[in-house]
Amino acid sequence: MNFLDHIRTIPDFPKPGIQFKDITTLLKHPEAFSAVIDRMVERYKGAGITQVMGVESRGFIFGSALATRLKVGFVPIRKAGKLPGETFRKSYALEYGEATIELHKDAVGKGDRVLIVDDLLATGGTLEASVSLVREAGAEVAAIWILIELGFLNGRKVLPGIQVDSELVVD
Repeated sequence: MNFLDHIRTIPDFPKPGIQFKDITTLLKHPEAFSAVIDRMVERYKGAGITQVMGVESRGFIFGSALATRLKVGFVPIRKAGKLPGETFRKSYALEYGEATIELHKDAVGKGDRVLIVDDLLATGGTLEASVSLVREAGAEVAAIWILIELGFLNGRKVLPGIQVDSELVVD
């Protein structure tokens, strides 16, 4: 199945010049969404993943579905101020602004092999910050899974030495 057939592009969102990749059209298609999760399960079963970590907010959708199928925990990486307990915090630049994300300090730790899940890799700032949080918590980043990679932005360059798996690369 070609997942790109189920993703629409919204021009000039959230600001002029951005070509937003809208995955809601894939999510509402049960066969396409299920096929994405099936592919993720095949890729990571037996990989020793102990926690799947989803990046707010679309990473929650794919990450929680995968964690359930792999029978491991799911951990959210949230925007600043959304988690109630003590957190690690990391600020970073986006392709169209700045943001801060947080991770509960007790979410993962030594011995955990974490799979970070998000929908899009653009400049890599969000994922670089996520990796930093996992490492600050004492856990290992086993891999990163991305639905769509904007290859022309070369976001992988800020993730050296980390396995990054993309279902779709858009150049």
